[in-house]
Amino acid sequence: MRTVNKLFIGAAIGAIVGILYAPNKGSITRRRLHRKGNQLRDKINDLKDVINEKMDTLKEDAEDMAMQGNGHYSK
Repeated sequence: MRTVNKLFIGAAIGAIVGILYAPNKGSITRRRLHRKGNQLRDKINDLKDVINEKMDTLKEDAEDMAMQGNGHYSK
């Protein structure tokens, strides 16, 4: 998870530096920032969905293994 955080921090720093050195007018830069922000939000939401799906699959697999284990072991 640290790698993902570092990636996002690096992207944010790169975006800020890019804005500071941008040759465009402020209105154009704001429009681009808004669009890029929306794209980033969508990518984060997609990543969140993938992680949630994986977690659900792992949970189901763990429950299945627990149920199978109950029949194999007795005290």
